Amino acid sequence: MMGRMGRRGRWWLLAGCLLAIASVGVCGAETSGGLINEDLLDHAYLARVWQTTLPLKAGEELGSMVLLDGRLYVRSGQNYMWSIDPEDGTVVFSRSIARPGFVLLGWTSYGDRLISVIDNQLIEFDRDSGTRRRVSDPELSIVAPPVRNSRFVYVSAADHRLHALRAMDMVQMFEASARNGSEITSVLADEDMIVLGTEGGNLIAVRADAPRKLWQFDAGGSIAGPVVRDGQSFYFASKDTYVYRVDELNSTTASLIWKHQTEAILDRPPRVTATAVYQYARGRGVTAIDKRSGKALWSLPEGVDLLAEGAGKAYVFTKINTLAVMDNSQGKPLYSVNFGPVTRHAANTTDAMIYIADDHGRVTCLRPVRHRTRDRAGRWISLDPSVPTKGQGRRS
Repeated sequence: MMGRMGRRGRWWLLAGCLLAIASVGVCGAETSGGLINEDLLDHAYLARVWQTTLPLKAGEELGSMVLLDGRLYVRSGQNYMWSIDPEDGTVVFSRSIARPGFVLLGWTSYGDRLISVIDNQLIEFDRDSGTRRRVSDPELSIVAPPVRNSRFVYVSAADHRLHALRAMDMVQMFEASARNGSEITSVLADEDMIVLGTEGGNLIAVRADAPRKLWQFDAGGSIAGPVVRDGQSFYFASKDTYVYRVDELNSTTASLIWKHQTEAILDRPPRVTATAVYQYARGRGVTAIDKRSGKALWSLPEGVDLLAEGAGKAYVFTKINTLAVMDNSQGKPLYSVNFGPVTRHAANTTDAMIYIADDHGRVTCLRPVRHRTRDRAGRWISLDPSVPTKGQGRRS
């Protein structure tokens, strides 16, 4: 009797082991396969352009993704960063950029340099290799990502002043501040002019080479996040619940073109594309605003962020982990698709390419297509000639 029970127990044990192996196999297939199921992509009229899997350590997760001047930068929670060519998924460089736990204060770029602030030091990285080109300690408490032009590096500090440092040797040349003494939270720069956004709601244009004010516009509340420039237009969100468009009319004059009320205190900057402005408001979701008129095109209460825009459609990530496709001309939703595995994304305001990732390190680029079908081997192919149908991004 005991022997028979022992054999039965061994059979149950073997069955359990086989079930466990099968479960591991399924999980492994999910992790190593496409981030989004092909049938879901077909439903959403999307095609995978490339996918690459970044080698994460045990317990390590992706921390952020950002598109910046033609590169996709993915950083882990341990401050390891990958620079990826967004066209084909090729890894340009990968390296540790700071010790785990150190906070990075944004990213800007200029020429062949990537610029950030780490541990209150201004650090310039080589854009192609990720190596540190220069580390500077301006002995300031830096509060906003620094920017630069060919002559100066501009640093906003906790003393509520903008410090202009000579780019060649980081010697301070001049300072600038808002007349009301408010903190400078956003800085834009070109060769002729710098534009400051302040906690007091001021948008101030200053000469690039001297502390001389050119023009000023005052909003009703603090400017939330970075100001976005598009040509001679400046877009920003304010804590007075409005999104603003202010245009520079000439070198000494700027004027309000429109302001759109969101009925919520805003804490993020708008996403500005060729045709629309997309604003997230806590508790209200994402609202699309016509770029010219300032009127609402649509609102999506569950929306979190814009993923991309193209051919009159907006692709929006939602708080319930779906991709919602919105028709901007008709102001209505078209369809949605499950994006359950997605935990990170990059907002793309220049074209319709969608960049998403999960906590397993899978980074995927998707692109809208007119139609897709299967070939004789059962593989998905795109009937849109502008979209690649084979080949994934290489890894270096």
